[in-house]
Amino acid sequence: MERGPAIFGGVVFALFGGGLLVWTAVRVRQRRPVAHGVNRVASATLAGLASVIALVLGVWCISRL
Repeated sequence: MERGPAIFGGVVFALFGGGLLVWTAVRVRQRRPVAHGVNRVASATLAGLASVIALVLGVWCISRL
């Protein structure tokens, strides 16, 4: 993988994953829904899983340098 796209992709995935994880944690802590019209536990679990996957992809992209 080329350096420029790997760094850009890694940073984008890491920022998105970190932001989503923080946002989800704040919503859960305030006992507010993460997604409207969906079960609170299911939406928090799915959002948490998506954020962890994005963080792992970001670390993977950066580690490919």
